[in-house]
Amino acid sequence: MNQDRANGEKPNLNVQHSNRLLPEMEDIWLKTLKWQPDLQQQQRFQLLYDGILAGNQRLNLTRITDPMEFWEKHLWDSLAGAIHLDLAATGRSIAAIDIGTGGGFPGLPIAIAFPNYTMTLLDSTRKKTLFLDRLAKKLALSNVCTLTGRAEQLAEKPPHREAYDLATIRAVGTVSLCAKYVLPFLHVGGMAVLYRGQWTQEDLAELESVLVPLGGTIASIERFASPISRSIRHCIYLGKV
Repeated sequence: MNQDRANGEKPNLNVQHSNRLLPEMEDIWLKTLKWQPDLQQQQRFQLLYDGILAGNQRLNLTRITDPMEFWEKHLWDSLAGAIHLDLAATGRSIAAIDIGTGGGFPGLPIAIAFPNYTMTLLDSTRKKTLFLDRLAKKLALSNVCTLTGRAEQLAEKPPHREAYDLATIRAVGTVSLCAKYVLPFLHVGGMAVLYRGQWTQEDLAELESVLVPLGGTIASIERFASPISRSIRHCIYLGKV
């Protein structure tokens, strides 16, 4: 298990960037999410993009490398699922975990947007968590740590069982499998966000069939279209009761 906290220094925002600059999209941030990044957050998004492009050459982190696509499908999509949660407005420290984080999504954009979230990036591939640990240090995200292991095993053990306020999961298996991964990590009153593409009645029935023994309930199901490609997205919010 690897669980190392990034340092608390300011990011080196004067480092040389790649020639591929992310769009700022200030108006779209505001129009769609009623939020926009400040200057430091925008710079961190660019450093995140640069880091993912560099790491992609060795680790196959993502197929999405075009700047506009990256902004929409990794940054905007990550925050669309979390930006309106009541947790964001409390001001207190929020313990969050991103399960099967892969290249760090949605966990890293959420950690950049919400400094009061302590974000654990969980993945079973040690090479990825080591890379993400170094990337978080480069971004000076003192609220990010990494964890290596299998979700179904770690969720049954202290200090992770029922320890988190928020759990996120994106592009990891069926909806029932996602529920089985996230809910054991949450304490009573915690919230999980399942990021999905299309959503059907069959998905709903599958999810409902596993919730009761896991202590979960459906808080809401939100449907929205991404702002550039107009791709249909769904976020399923589960409460731990």
